[in-house]
Amino acid sequence: MSAAEAEAPPSYDEEPVARGPTTTASGRSVATAVPAAEPPTPTAALGSGPAPENTSGATGATRQPRRRQRKAKAAPQLPSYERRNWLIHLAYVRQDFETCEKLVQAQLTESHGLCEFALYVQGLIVRQRGQIQQSLDLFQQAMHLNPNNIEYAKQVARSLFLMGRHLAALEVYEQTADLGLKDWHIFHNQGVCHSHLGNFGAAEKCFREALALYKHDNTYIQLSKALLKKGDQAAALQVLEDGFRFSPENTEIMTTLGLLHLDNGRTARAFELFGAALSYDPRDTKALLGAGFVIQSAEDYDVALIKYRVSAVHTPDSPELWNNIGLCFFGKGKHVAAIACLKRAMYFAPFEWMIPFNLGLVHLNTKQYASAFHYLSAAVNLKPDFPHSYMLLGVALSHLGDLHNAQAAFDKAIKLNSTDPSFYLNYAVILFNHDQRQQAAKQLSLYERCVGKLPDKTGLDARLQQRAEKLGAAIHLGVN
Repeated sequence: MSAAEAEAPPSYDEEPVARGPTTTASGRSVATAVPAAEPPTPTAALGSGPAPENTSGATGATRQPRRRQRKAKAAPQLPSYERRNWLIHLAYVRQDFETCEKLVQAQLTESHGLCEFALYVQGLIVRQRGQIQQSLDLFQQAMHLNPNNIEYAKQVARSLFLMGRHLAALEVYEQTADLGLKDWHIFHNQGVCHSHLGNFGAAEKCFREALALYKHDNTYIQLSKALLKKGDQAAALQVLEDGFRFSPENTEIMTTLGLLHLDNGRTARAFELFGAALSYDPRDTKALLGAGFVIQSAEDYDVALIKYRVSAVHTPDSPELWNNIGLCFFGKGKHVAAIACLKRAMYFAPFEWMIPFNLGLVHLNTKQYASAFHYLSAAVNLKPDFPHSYMLLGVALSHLGDLHNAQAAFDKAIKLNSTDPSFYLNYAVILFNHDQRQQAAKQLSLYERCVGKLPDKTGLDARLQQRAEKLGAAIHLGVN
């Protein structure tokens, strides 16, 4: 290398803004470029050490130039199929689904369908629109791209469940649980699938495992329903009490617990729970129906109708609501209005046995015995193990002149429930009206024996006792 070449200034990316002298080993001054950020600095030996050697062999060579500064590294660029994920997420959580779908389509176009997050979000959007099969296909594509993502598997199972394929959904949940992941959603949804399949024992086990991981209101409710289906009412009551202590402001737990207390005859506790639920949500239809039923049972029909009027605004197609309204009108003696409400209830629930039973009862009171027979026969066919339907059917048949079938109906009612004294008394009245006094006296004695076995006679209807006394006097006079 020549001396001229050794003394040539190096090239820098930065534009020189000033020049300062620098001294070589031969004492010769040369000009070098100095960056704007730094002042000129001498590089010759100023008492700090000897000058650098000339490795090229040329005398008077300058020292080696300073290495140029490196530029800061730029941030790494994300792959094209992932860089819009944050925008997609932002649009989705803002529920701007139109913008979200545009971003998803652009992302899928660029990635040729390989962006799993875009597929996942698109599946959530289309499922909200009710396109369950399309959402299932999208979740399965995302799961194919990333089989280890548990969220994709849970969404696949959810779509299968919404399509009514409970067994297939259960298999997906079980495969996910076999990976060893303890997830509340998996155990809870497994329990729901088992409940729909009728496996209430397995459902109870899954719900209890879910509660062990995380206590949730819905799990308490579903577990109580599974226990009621198993027939374990005491355990269901205990579960709901635990749920009420865990979440004392949950109106669904309050109303479900209140209905369970109402079935067990604890009316005061049930009414207290209904009132507490209505204090949190005055438009809770279940609580309104329950409170109205308690008030209606106390024969305060006007107040009960006020409760039902509020409920009718929110659930105008509820068969239970119209059934109770019809019975309120029946209690007030307005039979035409009662029949109209009950027929409306039957329109909404044609296979609910209680509605034709009540229609038969109202038609018996209006002395329309053929219509009563029609509705009571429907009630018997829908629920063959309800004894009161047979008793009222026997009353209707006796008024239609068919004593033989009326006796068969009463015998069936007594066979189903031999502890109800009203069956014997009504049977005795019918036999007496058909001039069969000895058989009537026999049924009256069975009535008195049944009343004598009652542990609490205070709950006996006074009208039954008055009619029994009148019938006993009439039989005694007729026999003598």
